[in-house]
Amino acid sequence: MTDAPPDRPKRPRDANQLAKFIVDVATGEADDAAPVKSAGQQKGGIRGGKARAGALSAEERSAIAKKAAKARWGR
Repeated sequence: MTDAPPDRPKRPRDANQLAKFIVDVATGEADDAAPVKSAGQQKGGIRGGKARAGALSAEERSAIAKKAAKARWGR
């Protein structure tokens, strides 16, 4: 799992606080929209995987893929 922040704000875990938050969103007192990403964040996210893949050799990419497959299927 990645450590990337979620695209929406966290919601309260307490049932009473969550109920109040839902009522606030329904009445328009609170905003539940996802925060807008800056241009730099969008640009980096789009280029990230391609830039990393381009910097690695074929052997390194293969080793990473084997490690990932073993983590997924080797349980």
